[in-house]
Amino acid sequence: MSKAESSSSDQVKLDISLSPRVNSVKPSKTVAITDHATALAQAGVPVIRLAAGEPDFDTPAIIAEVIIPAPYWVSYPEMARLADATPIILPTLICDNFLLDPEVLESKISEKSRLLILCSPSNPTGSVYPKKLLEKIAEIVAKHPRLLVLSDEIYEHIIYAPATHTSFASLPGMWERTLTVNGFSKSTSGASSIAQKAGVAALGLGYAGGEAISTMVKSFRERRDFLVKSFGELEGVKISEPQGAFYLFIDFSSYYGIEAEGFGKIENSESLCRYFLDKAQVALVPGDAFGDDSCIRISYAASLTTLQAAFERIKKALISLRPAVPV
Repeated sequence: MSKAESSSSDQVKLDISLSPRVNSVKPSKTVAITDHATALAQAGVPVIRLAAGEPDFDTPAIIAEVIIPAPYWVSYPEMARLADATPIILPTLICDNFLLDPEVLESKISEKSRLLILCSPSNPTGSVYPKKLLEKIAEIVAKHPRLLVLSDEIYEHIIYAPATHTSFASLPGMWERTLTVNGFSKSTSGASSIAQKAGVAALGLGYAGGEAISTMVKSFRERRDFLVKSFGELEGVKISEPQGAFYLFIDFSSYYGIEAEGFGKIENSESLCRYFLDKAQVALVPGDAFGDDSCIRISYAASLTTLQAAFERIKKALISLRPAVPV
């Protein structure tokens, strides 16, 4: 047997036949007649087709806008575009802990606005919306009957006191206006094929996950405190202390424009991340993926020992650069 024949015989044949149950389903007479009529029409027969119940009008063009505060989770804008909506990005400031300004929100709402996306605790910033701020946002939403709120609360149980979590749907008049997104994957590490079992186990722990989640949050807080203190002591770095989740969104923009020996010019968050990966062997995510090119996201979903080693590598890489604007 030749090599080609052997290779061909070794290939697994895919069975694409339908199951007996599917084969037992009778075809739709409506579809059968419509298909026959279509075939006749394509052959030039002047068939008048009155079989299918399909409106003879074009689908109405609905141009909707989705309001998304930045920094945002990377997929929000693409989800909006996938739904043929236009993402309206509202930048926030690190000095405001990356929280949405209600006045800015109100100024950007239009007749086309259909959805506001909020994420608290936030990915990528770790910011948590205080209840009073959410109440102000709810008052604005209440003025616009066609505006709904998608409240991403996936990090609900990973929060650091004195910060507290407020579900947007719990605010007066917002129950019917809110689409709440939540799950087990962040607080219980439940994912993929074992997600259901992890979810059932998590539910058995009670609200907030009981002692298991409390222990995890305590560890996250220790890691956060280490990173905030360590990076806060470096020149040219700005930090907003996370109140939840397990991310640190650090402003490294004072290093942009610097020529790194053996690497090239640090132009933006992406090139700085490539520099860290190349020179320090630490993988981070550029802030432009989240709508803020001045920052870089660091995940502290890793052991304290690993984070300590990562910080020392990043520090060494930064020391070799001259901060453009020390702070």
